Amino acid sequence: MRFGLHALGLRHRLVLAFAVVALLVSAVFAISTYLLARGYLLAQRENAVQHQTFADAAYVQRRLSSAGADVSAVLTAAGTPAGHSIILRWRDQWYASALDEGRDAVPGGVLGEIANGRPASQRFRSDDEAYMVVGVPLPSVNGQFYEIAPLTELDGNLRLLSGILMGGAALATALGAALGLWASRSVVTPLNRVAVTAASIAGGELDTRLPATEDPELATIVGSFNSMVDTLQQRINRDARLAADVSHELRSPLTTLVGSVDLLNARRDELPERSQRALDLVTADLQRFRRLLDDLLELARSDGGLDQRPSTTVDLGELLRQVLGEVGRESTLLRGRTDIVVKADKPRLGRLFRNLFENAETHGGGLTSVEVARVDEDVLVLVDDAGPGIPPHDRERVFERFATGATKRGSSSGTGLGLALVAETVAIHDGAVWCSAAPAGGARFVVRLPAVRS
Repeated sequence: MRFGLHALGLRHRLVLAFAVVALLVSAVFAISTYLLARGYLLAQRENAVQHQTFADAAYVQRRLSSAGADVSAVLTAAGTPAGHSIILRWRDQWYASALDEGRDAVPGGVLGEIANGRPASQRFRSDDEAYMVVGVPLPSVNGQFYEIAPLTELDGNLRLLSGILMGGAALATALGAALGLWASRSVVTPLNRVAVTAASIAGGELDTRLPATEDPELATIVGSFNSMVDTLQQRINRDARLAADVSHELRSPLTTLVGSVDLLNARRDELPERSQRALDLVTADLQRFRRLLDDLLELARSDGGLDQRPSTTVDLGELLRQVLGEVGRESTLLRGRTDIVVKADKPRLGRLFRNLFENAETHGGGLTSVEVARVDEDVLVLVDDAGPGIPPHDRERVFERFATGATKRGSSSGTGLGLALVAETVAIHDGAVWCSAAPAGGARFVVRLPAVRS
């Protein structure tokens, strides 16, 4: 089982990679922008508050230097900006411009610095609000001046900026994923086209080629692929023509031999018993040789791409009864639906079932049942025999050319091409064939063909 990124397809990995890269780049940009903007805005705000505080402290110090100064009037007349508040320590007394504020509103760190005679400033939060306090010592009047400025507006601006930057990062990630999707399609589409073309070629459509492309990066691949298929097609056609020519050339001497043997069989009674046995062996081998040539010619025709898609309709029940009669079996073996019509090449379909029936008779202990069933848009023909069956690991191999085995089913009495021809013929009819175990024992060969809609 695969885990992690390896479990994803190429397209998903490309989309994920683009999205992650876009997220990282946008996150770095957003964080950098936020930190720079925050530092700049805070510095500007601190400078403004400090400038205002020193100005207010100088004003308060001048007023307190005069005799009979009224502290409340002085604080009121200081003219601080809206939202600012002043806290003053003078003559060991604490005064404030706001009734709800006093010494406790000033952070301890700032109080310590002012007590040492040094100006100080600090940002702090109170009641979930941001503030800044600036303290200035007033040694000439033996006082301490503190001004508290709210940072609510600045805090809100920073939150707005962070939201905008986060939204921009999310948008950049989405755009990166969209770009990755487009790029993955640009990469995967040519690969899918190659895969579909290769599958068509593997299915026997040797004339299939990749379409020409104007992309210079793909032109070389397309040209090499098509050139490879051209070479492959030429080699297959050459081999098929060779097999067909050899098989055809062998027909003439075979016909002469068959005629001579038929003549000897006509005078069989005049031959000695030993010669009769030899004649029987020669006759059987000639029949096997003739079947082998017929099978080779059929395979050569298929390999050479000379097969045409079937275009005529065939009554399947009637065809099966006819083939059963040709192999010497009663039509009572046929069961199930016999009123199904299929689109097929009747001679080739007849050869297909004759090969299956003869295979059951010769290698499977005898044909026991032929059943026809309709499943959705397909028709199934089930051929059962009385033999020992076929082991599961050999059920695909029996359809290979010249496949033989140690059992009676793979004995030398066959050509090893009958079932291979069955598979080739079924493929031409857009069907399939497979082998399984029959319910009553023995082997079951199942042929699936597309039925004609009634």
